Amino acid sequence: MLTEEKKNILVIGGGSWATAIVKMLTDNSRKHTIYWWMRNQEDIDHLRKYRHNPRYLSSVEINIEPENLTSDLKSSVAKVDVIILAVPAAFLKGAIAELSAEDFKDKIVVSAIKGFEPSDNLIIGEYLNTRYNVPFSNIAVISGPCHAEEVALEKLSYLTIASQNTEVAQLIAQALSNRYIKTTVSDDIYGTEYAAVLKNIFAVASGICHGLGYGDNFQAVLISNSIQEIKRFVDAVHPIGRDIKDSAYLGDLLVTAYSQFSRNRTFGNMLGKGYSVKSAQLEMNMVAEGYYAVKCLHEINRIHKVYMPISRAVYAILYENISPSMEIRLLAEKLS
Repeated sequence: MLTEEKKNILVIGGGSWATAIVKMLTDNSRKHTIYWWMRNQEDIDHLRKYRHNPRYLSSVEINIEPENLTSDLKSSVAKVDVIILAVPAAFLKGAIAELSAEDFKDKIVVSAIKGFEPSDNLIIGEYLNTRYNVPFSNIAVISGPCHAEEVALEKLSYLTIASQNTEVAQLIAQALSNRYIKTTVSDDIYGTEYAAVLKNIFAVASGICHGLGYGDNFQAVLISNSIQEIKRFVDAVHPIGRDIKDSAYLGDLLVTAYSQFSRNRTFGNMLGKGYSVKSAQLEMNMVAEGYYAVKCLHEINRIHKVYMPISRAVYAILYENISPSMEIRLLAEKLS
């Protein structure tokens, strides 16, 4: 059984979500061997000396063996059984460019990325399968609702691990679970991954509306319409039985749309208050995945033609330079 074996697990990424995942893994009682790849050698040196990521979640103590911190991607991949990808989707291709399909052979690959690979308009599972020949039975997806900042505070949080291979999903779920992380498994790899991407777009919309001065009453209508858009889209691209009210779908949408920690909501709020797209991006220290996701979704939906007025409104604001106040007034007439 996969779940009974100790594994070597590599986390790729140096941001807040990667840091949170390393914390979950190293706080797990099963004690798999954890490796962590980061691009920046100075950050690695700081972590080795002080056990804190100097750039993200810097108050969190990371209990990882110093020699397991590395900037050598290819050699670290060769050592492990499981690879967890936790870099922004827009930077994934560059981050793993030196790897080949042979490097991924017989590895379990886990996407903790909530975005599309923008050059191919693919969710990460599809990208791994298409570009690196990773079989879907070896792919898993981590979805929320779960903010890195609350993991840092060890607040009780829940994750859903999706894979077409039940044993793979259970292995990753057990590796991540600890006293403050509860996990469940799912076989809906497409629906959970698409929903995790789409909720970032709706969080941008929520932030825009907040910045424009719309109140809680409107936000409730906006988010209830958002979950309907998610359902229409995931049912169109992968029609299987699923309960859209599960936490991997509705819960992840709610926390991303409402939380003070949501970078996508923060990004949208800045736009609603009058920032340009470029100035909002420059001011933020983290990537708002919804900015890239809505462009990819716009391209994908040319094929599926799903009715998605909220997504269309966000696209118009971000990529067609339509006034947020004007676009949201038009959108308000389409909501119910």
